Amino acid sequence: MSLTQAAARHQQKVEELCAASIRALSGEVDLHFRGGRLYRGRRALALFALHLHPSPEHDDFGSFRGASDGMALRLTRSDAGLHQSLCPAEPLARLLFELLEQIRVEALVPADMPGLVRNLHHRHAQWSLAFHHSGLTETAKGLLLYTVVQVCRARVTARPVEEATEGLIEATRMALAPVLGHDVAGLRRQHADQAAYARHALAIAHAVAPMIHEAGGAGDDRNEPSDEEGDDRKLFSLWMDFEGDGDDAAAAASSGNSRVLEEADGGYRIFTTAYDQEVRAVTLVRAALLREYRDRLDRRIAGQGLNIAWLARELKALLAVPARNGWDGSREEGVIDGRRLSQLIASPTERRLFRIERQEPVADCVVGFLIDCSGSMKEHIESVAMLVDVFVRALEQAGVASEVLGFTTGAWNGGRALRDWQRAGRPRHPGRLNEVCHRVFKDADTPWRRARPGIAALLKSDLFREGIDGEAVDWACARLEGCGEGRRLLIVVSDGSPMDSATQLANDAHYLDHHLRDVVARREQDGGVEIYGVGVGLDLSPYYRRSQVVDLSASVRNEVFREIVAMIARE
Repeated sequence: MSLTQAAARHQQKVEELCAASIRALSGEVDLHFRGGRLYRGRRALALFALHLHPSPEHDDFGSFRGASDGMALRLTRSDAGLHQSLCPAEPLARLLFELLEQIRVEALVPADMPGLVRNLHHRHAQWSLAFHHSGLTETAKGLLLYTVVQVCRARVTARPVEEATEGLIEATRMALAPVLGHDVAGLRRQHADQAAYARHALAIAHAVAPMIHEAGGAGDDRNEPSDEEGDDRKLFSLWMDFEGDGDDAAAAASSGNSRVLEEADGGYRIFTTAYDQEVRAVTLVRAALLREYRDRLDRRIAGQGLNIAWLARELKALLAVPARNGWDGSREEGVIDGRRLSQLIASPTERRLFRIERQEPVADCVVGFLIDCSGSMKEHIESVAMLVDVFVRALEQAGVASEVLGFTTGAWNGGRALRDWQRAGRPRHPGRLNEVCHRVFKDADTPWRRARPGIAALLKSDLFREGIDGEAVDWACARLEGCGEGRRLLIVVSDGSPMDSATQLANDAHYLDHHLRDVVARREQDGGVEIYGVGVGLDLSPYYRRSQVVDLSASVRNEVFREIVAMIARE
């Protein structure tokens, strides 16, 4: 497993634990993390405060636990409507107001929860030291912000300021005392009353924001970050996307939204569909080569020692539902069987006069696999083919229908669609600008034995190009909705975000990402198909609410199947 894959898997587990902690403390069952951000259902929550966002690369698990406790307190101890109505419009004043409200709720920890106090203190201490070591306290505006946070938190929580930087902030603290002293004292007195506290918090925010602007405008070449410091300082940007719906380019970029897509009258656009195609993958590969691929795949699967019978039992227990299937007679209890009443006359001691309804598990379900056939998946495709082949076999044993689909483009860098756009005079924001190629490796009506060559066609990796995920998810969902089964699941296997260079250059960098999120959200809201994301060494939670990171770098082990089954069972 590469370091990147290991980090993604570790971060997903950390986020699952933190989300469970927040749900337990807040009592809200629909809270979860997606892409490192807290969501309530499908809605991203406000970011609250700078120190609530620890870095996977720089912070320990204790910092994540402290941040999650802080988020839970914000959800339970703060009136969001009142806070929003009082929040100042000016960004920097709003940042300060958010920080002060977070400090207030962290001072309201119940006395019987000393663990929360330790977690919160640990997180704030780690953030404070990281802020200082990044070099931001060497700038006038950074030192001013840092001092205000330290002084206000110390006063409201009745804890000392961070010892390592106490001397550093002393001069600034003394300079601020005549200006902020009254309101800082008011924070402590009124911290149990949000409305009264807010009056003092607003006074501090409106007083300090102009000071920071003035300090930033003064400029000091000595304090410009070196190249080595640049990455660290990015961790502590003063700008925050409070609502996730910013109205400028910076807000759109930070949230991953596409301004082109948001401003388009008709939504997502397709420049031309003239070259799009849906093909059976088996027709793209020579028969002899398919046999070679199938033999190679069978050897790999046989050498892994996979427990397909166990997987089939787990899938049947998970996907099947009880259904009536006749009656069992000659029972000593149940419903009286009228056909056996004559036996009571012939043998008055006869007790087996009843019958019970027979219930058997029936899998009224279809599972679709949608494989990302973009160029970056080439190194993983043999493992993905093994994964899909074993799942299809196990699903068939469990009585569940399945199909295997794939998506790529017909050409690199736009192909014929790009050339048509160039001949048309390069109109602005043309939308999707490539040839979509959707592939069917196995349809729902074909049994596994007949579909074996088609699944083996996945190994023809030189057909992999670029990926337009949103349209592929829509297509796969439409196919599943055409099936007669009552429950439909779509499992998307991918190693990253949508990528089509021509589309992104002609629109913007987030065009396809935004469209994918829109498609998944719309399909989930419709409820016709349950969509799951399986990330090959990468967290897909920014796109799929239900996702799992898997490691396919070495081999496909039983553990991988357990993780995917557990992902489906979590819903």
